[in-house]
Amino acid sequence: QSLVEILIPDVLRPIPSALTQAIRNFAKSLESWLTNAMMNIPEEMVRIKVTSANAFAQTLRRYTSLNHLAQAARAVLQNTAQINQMLSDLNRVDFANVQEQASWVCRCEDRVVQRLEQDFKLTLQQQNSLEQWAVWLDGVVSQVLKPYQHSPAFPKAAKLFLLKWSFYSSMVIRDLTLRSAASFGSFHLIRLLYDEYMYYLIEHRVAQAKGETPIAVMGEFASLGRGLNQLDPDKEEEEDEEEESEEEGQELSLPSDGAGLGEESLEPPAKLARTDQGVLFTTGSTEN
Repeated sequence: QSLVEILIPDVLRPIPSALTQAIRNFAKSLESWLTNAMMNIPEEMVRIKVTSANAFAQTLRRYTSLNHLAQAARAVLQNTAQINQMLSDLNRVDFANVQEQASWVCRCEDRVVQRLEQDFKLTLQQQNSLEQWAVWLDGVVSQVLKPYQHSPAFPKAAKLFLLKWSFYSSMVIRDLTLRSAASFGSFHLIRLLYDEYMYYLIEHRVAQAKGETPIAVMGEFASLGRGLNQLDPDKEEEEDEEEESEEEGQELSLPSDGAGLGEESLEPPAKLARTDQGVLFTTGSTEN
């Protein structure tokens, strides 16, 4: 955990591309380096160390990806024309219909969703910086999870909120897609970032509630994922190839100046919609 905080002290602060690539290369090779260095070591010791190293490597990968999204989104949030177009498109979304459909699945309180919708529009209208958006997202998490503080149910409630947030945002993105919103590309990017940052916030809140480090929390499932990979020796190599392919596509679709996020990036909007993961304001928040 200390290494993560040294390498990436602030996930939103710009990181030089050379350093980002160095960190990702390090994360990619770490497990094999560690395994090769522990020949003739008891199997259980190897398993424990490799599991921890795997959680560490995955965290570095996620944080560098989050940082990359943050810098791409920063350009959108600083573009007045794009913000105005986003507000215009957002005001055409049928939020009553979104809430009606999503509440059937998420069972979220209307007043909570409406307040988040209004807050999101207001924050967008004020053309806040990325750091101000981060404060808003953190406040949303605090507000929604406040009833579960110091409760054994906190981790479960936090993860459930994450699912609801993603579901609501996907419903809003769907509405924007069907309306062929001119700012769909910008919303898609912002949604990817906010989903990833919300995951980051929840990860840290759960770790704090359990009195553990985020690495330890994520490490609980690292051994399971490793076990599945061992069942298929080609799986890890395939995932590495897919990751490299995704990185190349990401460089093309997330320009640092935001210039490629206009209407050209909307073709075809349905294709983009299948690949996104959530952001936005309409968030399924708390349980009744």
